[in-house]
Amino acid sequence: MPTRPYAILEAPSTLGLATDGVEGLPDRLLELGLADRIHARRAGRLAAPPKDPTPDPETLTLNAKAIAAWSPELADAVEAVLDAGDFPVVLGGDCTILLGSMLALRRRGRYGLFFIDGNADFFQPEAEPNGEGASMDLAFVTGYGPALLTELEGRRPLVRPEDAVAFAFRDHEDQAEFGSQPLPAGLSAYDLHAVRRLGVEAAARAALVHLTRAELDGFFIHLDADCLDDAVMPAVDFRVPGGLSWDELAAALRIVLASGKAVGLEVTIYNPRLDLDGSAGRGLADVLASALGTAAPA
Repeated sequence: MPTRPYAILEAPSTLGLATDGVEGLPDRLLELGLADRIHARRAGRLAAPPKDPTPDPETLTLNAKAIAAWSPELADAVEAVLDAGDFPVVLGGDCTILLGSMLALRRRGRYGLFFIDGNADFFQPEAEPNGEGASMDLAFVTGYGPALLTELEGRRPLVRPEDAVAFAFRDHEDQAEFGSQPLPAGLSAYDLHAVRRLGVEAAARAALVHLTRAELDGFFIHLDADCLDDAVMPAVDFRVPGGLSWDELAAALRIVLASGKAVGLEVTIYNPRLDLDGSAGRGLADVLASALGTAAPA
């Protein structure tokens, strides 16, 4: 099978969070040798605009205008990597970087989304207690939410709900407590219970069947570090008990990457400030290096 080289883009935005810390994710993973381990070139770093601590009154979302303005810049950078024939590995940042990544692909065709996250991230602004876009990113990219954040370049939705798979989320209690809107019926969902019931490999293969349909040009991988078990990945701002093991995450990534249909990947939410002994960062770098190898199947 032909392969594509990796190119690392640094996108250390915290616009989708009230807190800071996740902007240290790229530096920490690069310090741990990720670029060398996956034979990736460094494709640049995007500076995020300043944050405003007050939610936007029209969208009820923190930094909504800044996210809307910055996402096309990230999309341009992702497209430059794709134009070079490389596989973008985008190191965030919080989950709102997904808007820029999916905008890049929406400009080019119809792409799917493999959304590996401990949270479904489908809150509506009225229910998100802190106005954090990082709890709403899957909703925004599938066209649910304020026009400012869903109508980027008039391309709503950036990914059709029926072309997305939410995988391994476990925030059901939080959704119920604050009144998150449900995932739409057409969006394929394998929560952590389903992943465990099926087995992670079978669940990943089932997701892959959905993401490699003929009408799709490929798919993007969103990886939020909080999909991992809280016991091994405590370095996230919103902690929920349980989650995937390192081996389960590696297995899921290997299966979807082996299809040759994945066109990029982003990593979000790991917060080095909360990684007191460094073990969470080392584990994350190890699992990425193991799953990605030294080139992406094409």
